[in-house]
Amino acid sequence: MRRHSARLTHDPAVLPWLGANFWSRTGGPLMWRDYCPKTVREELRVLREHGLNMTRSFFYWPDFHPEPHRVDEALCGHFTDFLDAHTEAGMATVPTFIVGHMSGENWDPAWRGGRDLYEDVWMVGRQAWFVSEMTRRFKDHPAVTGWLITNEMPGYGRVYQVDPPSCEVVTAWAQAMCNAVRAAGGTQPVSLGDGAWGIEVTGRDNGFSLRETAEYVDFVGPHVYRSDTDRARQHHRAAFECELAAVTGQPVVLEEFGVSTDTVSARNAGVYYRQTLHTSLLGGATGWMAWNNTDYDDLWDRAPYDHHPFEMHFGITDRTGAPKEPLRELAAFADTLEAVDFARCRRTDADAALVVPAFLERDYPYSRPADRPLIFTSLHQSYVSARAADLPVGFTREADGLTGEATLYLLPATRQFTTRTRRALRRRAEEGATVYLSFCSGEHPGTRGPWFDDLDGLFGVELQLSYGVAEPIEDDELEMTFTQDFGSLAAGDVLRFPVAGNEDSRAYLPVVPRGARVVAVDAHGRPALLVHETGAGRTVLATYPLEHMAARTARVNPEDTHRLYAALAHVAGIHRPVTVDDPYVGADVIVHEDGRRFVWLISQCDEERTVRPAADGTLHDLRSGAPEPAVTLAPWGVRVLELR
Repeated sequence: MRRHSARLTHDPAVLPWLGANFWSRTGGPLMWRDYCPKTVREELRVLREHGLNMTRSFFYWPDFHPEPHRVDEALCGHFTDFLDAHTEAGMATVPTFIVGHMSGENWDPAWRGGRDLYEDVWMVGRQAWFVSEMTRRFKDHPAVTGWLITNEMPGYGRVYQVDPPSCEVVTAWAQAMCNAVRAAGGTQPVSLGDGAWGIEVTGRDNGFSLRETAEYVDFVGPHVYRSDTDRARQHHRAAFECELAAVTGQPVVLEEFGVSTDTVSARNAGVYYRQTLHTSLLGGATGWMAWNNTDYDDLWDRAPYDHHPFEMHFGITDRTGAPKEPLRELAAFADTLEAVDFARCRRTDADAALVVPAFLERDYPYSRPADRPLIFTSLHQSYVSARAADLPVGFTREADGLTGEATLYLLPATRQFTTRTRRALRRRAEEGATVYLSFCSGEHPGTRGPWFDDLDGLFGVELQLSYGVAEPIEDDELEMTFTQDFGSLAAGDVLRFPVAGNEDSRAYLPVVPRGARVVAVDAHGRPALLVHETGAGRTVLATYPLEHMAARTARVNPEDTHRLYAALAHVAGIHRPVTVDDPYVGADVIVHEDGRRFVWLISQCDEERTVRPAADGTLHDLRSGAPEPAVTLAPWGVRVLELR
């Protein structure tokens, strides 16, 4: 399978985008009222000295659009100087038009009068007029490298109401805004700035659909701030959401990510940046914009900082403009991008596919939105386990008909898929693929158990469930003992998994083999893993919800699912170009268009680790070229080497 690697190509001087969301420390969102050219240039200089090549900038809507038919010319003059400052620094910027939401507060132009931003025709017209006016003024400035329509419109247009606007309404609004950019002569890439928080990524319908708006935008921009109970999952969160956001095949730019140093230590802020930058690169992101450029200690008595005080310290520089740990990590990342010539690199292909159920993004009749968080978290945990197994995975969407061909299909704790998919998976197994599924009963009592037809026939078993009754897992830990060799696992090997879930999902699947062979049993001698040979391939059934249980467990990674995935890769005949015999260190490969290969080694351990990767070649230091058969990684460290 081809893994998503699409990138912007319009402006080589500032690509790939590596920058920061920018408000000057002199005013935050109100910076344009008391614009200070000297301070802005000092702020940009520090960013440029640390390898950043761009910013995301904002037309604070109440100030720039003070009356329905007028823009503030004085502020436009300030913005012109702001663009000139970027050109002087060798940088570019992506202006954002409709900025009514920012850092935990919403601000309206005085004339809005409560009008709906999506469905009031006059109000939509005023927004489109403002977008076109600003585009017309600044489209020819060399510092403008892209456009964003809004900042997190789902939190502004309807303020997360329980009745979000319909997809049809949002798509029509998005069409009007993007068309306004094009009609005014803007040729740079444009996107919505909505955060990619819609149903294809999160499973929550807020009206913004990546599929439906793809016709009008040129890239997708996830904003990733959600937290987790496990550090490895947290470190792969942005990467995972970037993978999901690639549903349309368009370039994915990590448009917002960051951390307030009011909520973590300075050191751990740096760790989060390091991990997020490198894991998201391996997850298909091809641009990055940190939130944000500076701290705002001197604005403590202004909104939003007076009521969201932690928002003062998301900066990659402090109140004086001095670098913080996140900026140092960005500088190191910039060096890596240059060293591998990232603009001409792509991800290697994958032989394993992580199947995204259509139920994540489609509202089938009488299906339950409550299923979607289970789908999201099981997929996320599976992605982390695949990383620990050094198993590159491509994402294939059930809603698209399982596009692409894979040797191994992973369906982690998947309760639901469609009849069409069940038949496609059977056909692919017969043709030589390995299809793995772990049973999951679901997290609510409605229609407990698998929601697809003929599990028995697909996996060569006879299920023994009683109607409506979940079979509870009574142990606190699942011991899966292998009774025969299975890939890299030998007879007698034991895998241990945490047991978690609610009264509905903490359940296993009792089965009797009917053609399948049992390769592992639980502590009670019951089948825990079964293999059913079918045609040239096979299906593999885990009778426990392994990924779901791990996803509901804090501080769990690395857990033994990575060993099962490595064994599945072996059984399926998947070649992994680089592997590390240490679940704390994940490996992946990026390939340059000239044939050079680069290996990323990323540690998920808080202690220094030395590893000796197995590779189909030799590893060499990027700069000296010296061979490195043993590689030492600092706590939570990253090393990038050339594979020859």
